[in-house]
Amino acid sequence: MPNRLAQESSPYLLQHANNPVDWYPWGEEALNKARAEDKPIFLSIGYSACHWCHVMEHESFENEQTAALMNELFVNIKVDREERPDLDSIYMDAVVAISGHGGWPMSVFLTPDGVPFYGGTYYPPTPRYGMPSFEQVLRSIAHVYREQKEDVRNNGAALLARMGAGLSLEVAGSLDPAVPELALQGLSRTFDWTNGGFGHAPKFPQPMTYDFLLRSYYRNRRASSLEMVGLTLLKMAHGGMYDQLGGGFHRYSVDSIWLVPHFEKMLYDNALLARLYLHTYQLTGKPFYRRIVEETLDYVIREMTHPGGGFYSTQDADSEGEEGKFFLWSPPEVKAILGEEEGQIFCAAYDVTRGGNFEGKSILNIPRPLDQVAAELNLSFDALEDILKRGRARLFAEREKRVKPGRDEKIITAWNGLMLAAFAEAARVFNRADYRDVAIRNAGFVLTTMMKKGRLFRVWKETPGQAKLMGYLEDYAFYADGLLALYQTTFDPRWFQAARALMDTVLDHFQDEAQGGFFDTADDHEQLVTRPKSLQDNATPCGNSMAVRTLLMLAAYTGQAKYETPAVNALASLQGPMSQYPGAFAHWLGAFEFGVAPPKEVAVIGQKDREDTKALLQTVLTPYRPNQVVAQANENETSGQPELVEGRPMQKGRATTYVCQNFTCQQPVTTVEELEVLL
Repeated sequence: MPNRLAQESSPYLLQHANNPVDWYPWGEEALNKARAEDKPIFLSIGYSACHWCHVMEHESFENEQTAALMNELFVNIKVDREERPDLDSIYMDAVVAISGHGGWPMSVFLTPDGVPFYGGTYYPPTPRYGMPSFEQVLRSIAHVYREQKEDVRNNGAALLARMGAGLSLEVAGSLDPAVPELALQGLSRTFDWTNGGFGHAPKFPQPMTYDFLLRSYYRNRRASSLEMVGLTLLKMAHGGMYDQLGGGFHRYSVDSIWLVPHFEKMLYDNALLARLYLHTYQLTGKPFYRRIVEETLDYVIREMTHPGGGFYSTQDADSEGEEGKFFLWSPPEVKAILGEEEGQIFCAAYDVTRGGNFEGKSILNIPRPLDQVAAELNLSFDALEDILKRGRARLFAEREKRVKPGRDEKIITAWNGLMLAAFAEAARVFNRADYRDVAIRNAGFVLTTMMKKGRLFRVWKETPGQAKLMGYLEDYAFYADGLLALYQTTFDPRWFQAARALMDTVLDHFQDEAQGGFFDTADDHEQLVTRPKSLQDNATPCGNSMAVRTLLMLAAYTGQAKYETPAVNALASLQGPMSQYPGAFAHWLGAFEFGVAPPKEVAVIGQKDREDTKALLQTVLTPYRPNQVVAQANENETSGQPELVEGRPMQKGRATTYVCQNFTCQQPVTTVEELEVLL
């Protein structure tokens, strides 16, 4: 019989709906039961694309004996971390404090009041890997709770106090321009100059770190910053991390050479990486980077876009119960599709071998430069490129017949904001009307379907067809950032006004008036054991760092101190951690660069469809300029537009550009040549 999770919409929760475990979703029903029966809570947190979450489900949660023990001793709650980042943040902090590390599946034991007192991650069904079995853990925790209840309560209270005493904002003075340089020195010391990336296996893409390096290069033109970015982006895109046939990036590499990925694909990774490759293309002009951007965004359109315009969350690592099966090839398979001669050439270029490089088969990757492969095969480079291009198309068509990995089709506001920004920026730089249309449809979908009375919701899914869960700080900040990117592509004032309204809500409902910065949850959110306030960037920017950067952009557009002051105060208070731990504060560092290098405020006045206006906008928008905001309006038609364009007349009837800093403007110009000098 299905358990209570059958009534949920999260694909991750629905995966557990037929477990013999008496699962509850997080809510008052489960908490009240725990209090009434004085039972400890077993809280299991994961997500649909998590491989080891599936493993623990098959080994333990589908096991009748284990489930019976769980049902007897605990009130069992299952949470989708992507739906509830607040719970994930609170209880991950607890697990890290207890065990020294975290991850998913997350397994946490709570008092009936929700206070954590023990936790870990994956537990095997029998003792191995130096770990006790899951059943041993269950019996031990239940015994401790029953026999040492006072100790459990005291330990839980001490743990909560320890969690609250972690990294916090400190009162500080003005911004120190030396901070980015200190961070850059720290990053340089841990960079892998052979394979790209930082440290050793496993290697994560860390797009925000490389975006900071691009900003550093833009500021100081130090070649090593761009070299770190270029080497890593090449190695990732040539490795198994990148889907060589279908585009898009997998989650991370389990090795140090970007070969074997963890095969799930996350919307947020692909949004951040597409934007990173785009910015690198803007700086270098190299077509390679443009190809990766377009292949990645085309993958998102093809595989990850709801008909209404929202973007889906993830694709699973597994298909037909095997990790990576969808993406693997053998030489006979390739040659059967491409023929003996071209198949052999393709295998040589993409490392498809008889022994394989992953469980007997091959992950497509490019381990050697293609000009070297062409020379070995006695082919011209262009001839090799033609063969590989044909081969990729034919293998992709054949792969489409395979059973695809599962897809989590819930639509998450924050992640949609990241992908909205990627499409909007790519549309602008590449002049791609199709990308612009994708971005506009997404903004229309989210602001119509996932918003009510000015407040955002976290998730939407086709079934039941309605948004749910109050939006978190990251939902507001990420989506406002995406809307500002869309505004700078279309210059439709509704997108600017929508972004501004979202950040006004952040100031009204999320701001920490006492300590500075912003809470992850609104002031009218559900009461939890603590109110989380995430400050470290992780796989995505933290809500605080994105809120700070978005507020700085709004300050540049409007000149209003209410946007600038809380942002600058937050930056100033984290200067120490940014300098010492740049990898954990990479997006903060990007916001810091924006804050210390006063952004150029650029207003283009003229009719958008006139050639002189288009030429000025192209000059402003096409190159990489990370510290500028751009507004455009027709003369005397500035309603709803940023304050930046107000009172700016055209000169002699020609499209005119005003370049300002801190709302002090230089002489207006009307030609591309004059504008390039000012910029």
